Amino acid sequence: MSGTNGESGAKQAQFFLINCLKAGAAQLIVLHHLAFYGPMSDHALPLMPAIIDWLDTYGRIAVQVFLVIGGFLVAKSLSPQGQPGLANPLGSVLRRYAKLAPPFVVAMLLAIGASAWAGLWMTDESISAPPEFLQFGAHVLLLQDVLDHESLSAGAWYVAIDFQLYALMALLLWLCGRLAGERWLPWLPWLMPVVVAAGVSVSLLYFNRNADWDMWAPYFFGSYGLGILAWWASDPARRRGAVALLLSMMLLPSLAALAVDFRSRIAVALVVAGVLFFFGRARLTHSGRGFALINRLGQISYSVFLVHFPVCLVVNAAFNRFIPAEAHWQAAGMLIGWAASLAAGAAFFRWVEVPLGRISGVSGKPTQKRGGG
Repeated sequence: MSGTNGESGAKQAQFFLINCLKAGAAQLIVLHHLAFYGPMSDHALPLMPAIIDWLDTYGRIAVQVFLVIGGFLVAKSLSPQGQPGLANPLGSVLRRYAKLAPPFVVAMLLAIGASAWAGLWMTDESISAPPEFLQFGAHVLLLQDVLDHESLSAGAWYVAIDFQLYALMALLLWLCGRLAGERWLPWLPWLMPVVVAAGVSVSLLYFNRNADWDMWAPYFFGSYGLGILAWWASDPARRRGAVALLLSMMLLPSLAALAVDFRSRIAVALVVAGVLFFFGRARLTHSGRGFALINRLGQISYSVFLVHFPVCLVVNAAFNRFIPAEAHWQAAGMLIGWAASLAAGAAFFRWVEVPLGRISGVSGKPTQKRGGG
């Protein structure tokens, strides 16, 4: 669910599947939060208990789609062939921050306003208290969970984790590039895949099984690393033996982790990585409204993710204050919250994310060095 600042038609065609996955996962996240946070879902529960319970329990797993896609695209950006080395890791990390943080901060301001507005019409645990200076500052630095501050919006944790994972990958590339340049360890074409596979193994078998780590990148690196390996394995220039080895680096740690401690989120991540391996690089030439709509929903997914909670909070408050607490009316309110989230996300993308991206100048590509980073 990375922020984007516009895509060319060619890029949309190449990554149509990714846009499909992002679009679908974004809808599930919105619906999950509509089901998880009341009071509309509480009143609508008798009308559709199975649907609301499923969204409440399993909708959050859609975040695995974004984690795997994030890894897939970071490999494309920072190390397309899986070679070690990164000329300017700090610059790459700062560009990532400049892409993620400015629209995130604007969304947090919207969340603060939405909580104040909703508090006039209802009392609910989903309403945040007015933030203190240090709490808001921690959000600006994407450190709210690390510094133990209450989140101002649902899903804010993911933006911080996405930034951590990107920074971790940049650091690994730089460190491996330095090692590969040493005389005692000549440049190895398999250094980065081995390091990433080791990180996936440690993440899935240890960190991801301990919720105390869920504010740190190692907890999520298993899914992220599967996306990285999927990009490298799907390189059409690789020989079959190399592809098979990379696939084994994806499968063996994942299957071992599922055997030791089955987690549906890891199973979903593995399936998504497999789909990206087979079809993630495919170029599609389809056209039409459906094609354009899916690309658009994928394109605005980060904006939808950022603004949907404040929108849903205000809709919840309005239906609590002005609409009868009857299941059909409240279910209609959930649909309105969903539609309003998409509309707000499209507006936020056009008027906030894209302009801030231009101001931040995040279009520059990171430079990789082959060995000796």
